[in-house]
Amino acid sequence: MIRIAIVEDEVKVQKQLGGYIKKYEEEREECFEVFFFKDGDEIVEDYRGVYDIIFLDIQMKRMDGMSAAEKIREMDTEVIIIFITNMANYAIRGYAVDAMDFVLKPIHYFAFSEELKKALSRLALRKKNYLLIPVENGVVRLEAANVLYIESISRRLIVHGKKEEYTIKGTLKELEEKLKEQYFFRCNNCYLVNLAYVEEVTQNIVQVGDHQLQISRPRKKAFMNALADYVGGVIK
Repeated sequence: MIRIAIVEDEVKVQKQLGGYIKKYEEEREECFEVFFFKDGDEIVEDYRGVYDIIFLDIQMKRMDGMSAAEKIREMDTEVIIIFITNMANYAIRGYAVDAMDFVLKPIHYFAFSEELKKALSRLALRKKNYLLIPVENGVVRLEAANVLYIESISRRLIVHGKKEEYTIKGTLKELEEKLKEQYFFRCNNCYLVNLAYVEEVTQNIVQVGDHQLQISRPRKKAFMNALADYVGGVIK
C-alpha cells in the first residue's frame, strides 16, 4: 500500500485533495493510506519515515513547507515531496530539498492526478527495500542497497551502511527473511552479507568493502553457490 501524507493548513484544500486521491483510487484501482497534517511542524515532530509521497503546502502559519521539507530531508532522503503553492517562484526553491515537482493553487484534478501518476511511476522504478532505523531525532529510512552487511552481537544488530553504522533491535533471521530478494546471504551465524559488495573470497574469508568477514565451514558451500548465482545473474 502506498502511504501519502498531505500537509495543508486549509481544511477545504485538505478535503479536496483527499477527494482527488479517492477518485484516483477508483479510476486506477490503486490503494492508498492517507495521513493529514494541519501544519509543517505537525509532520516534522516525531517524524516517521514511513511515507512514500508527501504533498506539502509551502505557506503555512507555524512552519512553512520549505522549512519542513529541509527537516524531513535530514531524516528521510527517499520520500517523494511535491509542493503545493499559489506562487510558482516559491516552488523553484524546491530543488534544494530534492522536491519532485509542485502543484499550483487552485488545484485541478487533472494537474493533481498527473503529479500523483508521476510519483507512482518513480516509486515503481525504484523497487527498493528499506530498513527503518530508529535514531535520536526520529527514524532513518535506509535503502537496503546501501547496506554492506548486518552483524549480530548480543541480541542487537549492527547495520553497516556505506556511510554510517546503526545499532537496532531485532534478529538476523527477521532481516534475512525481509531481505531475501535483495541478494543478502549469511556467511556465518553472525553476518548477513550484501552480495553486491563482495570483492573477494580467500579460503574462509570474504572481503566486503573494507571489511573481512569469516565464512563458517557449514555455510561456505551455500554461500559460494549464492554468490555464483548472483554474479551470474548480474553478468547476464
